[in-house]
Amino acid sequence: MRRRFSVALAVCAGGLALVSACGAADQSKAGTFYGAPQNLGNGTVRTYVTVDTEGHPTALGIQLSAAALDGLPAHGAAVSTMAEFPEQASATDFNHVMIDWNPDGHPPKGVFDKPHFDFHFYMTDMASVMAIDPRDPHYTERAAHLPEARYVPAGYQPELGPPAVTAVPAMGLHWEDDPTVFVPNQYHFDHVLINGSWDGKYTFIEPMITRDWLLTKPPMIQERLSQPTEFQRTGYFPTVDQIRYDGSADIYEISLDGMIMHQAS
Repeated sequence: MRRRFSVALAVCAGGLALVSACGAADQSKAGTFYGAPQNLGNGTVRTYVTVDTEGHPTALGIQLSAAALDGLPAHGAAVSTMAEFPEQASATDFNHVMIDWNPDGHPPKGVFDKPHFDFHFYMTDMASVMAIDPRDPHYTERAAHLPEARYVPAGYQPELGPPAVTAVPAMGLHWEDDPTVFVPNQYHFDHVLINGSWDGKYTFIEPMITRDWLLTKPPMIQERLSQPTEFQRTGYFPTVDQIRYDGSADIYEISLDGMIMHQAS
C-alpha cells in the first residue's frame, strides 16, 4: 500500500539575487481556476486547476461543498455527474471527472458495498468513456487489451476475474495495488485509490471515499501516487493524491498534486 507523507513547500528565500528572481516571475499567470459548479445533493461540486507563475499546472481536483454530502439518494442505482476541467488544465493528461454517488456501494460485496463516492479522473474524453458499452461487438477484446506494463503505475494489477466480466460499462477495467487485500468482510474501506484502463490505454485515476469517512472532516490526507516507468501521453502527471476538509470554506477537496511533465514514449 502507499505510504502517507507530508509535502514540504518550496519558498523563495535566502539572498537578494534569489528574491529578485522570485519577484521577476509573472504573477498574472498564477492562480486557481474553476469549472462551472454543478448541483450535487443539497450542495455543489466544481473542478479546479492551480497553475504556477509560468502557467504550468501544479494541481487539479474537485471541490465539494459540505452540503453536497446531504440530500443524496439513500438507496438505488449510482448517481453520476460529469464535470470538465477549466481550460488551464489542458497541459495535463486529464480531461474531466466523473463523480459517482453509490448509495448502496457496489461489488465486491463485503468490500466496497458501503455508501461512497467514486471520483474518476479521466485521461480521455467523455464520448470515449460513454462508448465503453457491452453491446460493442469488440467489448470483450477491448476489455482484455491491457496497457503495456511500462504504462501502468508500479504494483497495480487488474481486478481479479476475467476482464470482460470485471470491466464496468462507461468506465473500463479497474486496477488495484494489491487485489489480495480486498477480502470480503475483512477489508476496512474508508478511502482507497484505484487506477483504470481500456483497450490498451491507461485511462483514469480513481479515489474512492466513503461518505462516513468524509463526515469526519479529515484535515489533510496525502499519499504518493505509484508511477508508470513510461507514459503514453505527453503532459503533466500527478505524483500525489490529497483529500482534505477546509473548515474556513466548509468544503472538501479531492485533488491530484505535484504535477511533473512527462513525454510520451
